[in-house]
Amino acid sequence: MLSDIERKVLRVIANYSAGRRRTPTVDELCIKTGRNRGGIMTVLEVLAKEEYIEWQRSAPDTMTVLEAWERKEQGRWQAR
Repeated sequence: MLSDIERKVLRVIANYSAGRRRTPTVDELCIKTGRNRGGIMTVLEVLAKEEYIEWQRSAPDTMTVLEAWERKEQGRWQAR
């Protein structure tokens, strides 16, 4: 399950890329979220680890959206 900031950054990336046909830079993500560069880099690492985006720290402004929405977690109350 993603944290609020991780979900927000994922939505910003997805919406930005849909509207502008390119993904935002780290600096643009900082502006849109109000977070510092280090915080955004940490969020991008989590999103890449969870396979929501393809991203590498060595090329921070290059990312690809793999999944634009948070996955549904299967809970106890759902049929298995």
